Amino acid sequence: MRDSLKTKIIEVCNKKIEAKGSKVGLSFYAFFANKKDNPELLMEVAQWWIMRHKLDHFEKAVKIKSMVEEGR
Repeated sequence: MRDSLKTKIIEVCNKKIEAKGSKVGLSFYAFFANKKDNPELLMEVAQWWIMRHKLDHFEKAVKIKSMVEEGR
């Protein structure tokens, strides 16, 4: 995953956690204004989320943040 995308994911996770607490969940759509915003990046995140890690549609923001920070 490209570094700019990792940074964006961590920023979004931090904002969600700050606003709603550590139990807040999100989907990979949370990183985009809408699904047509940047289809290439959306597919990159979807590939990482669904195909590589087989995550559920909604996951805890703290889990996603940790995975990205650890480089998984």
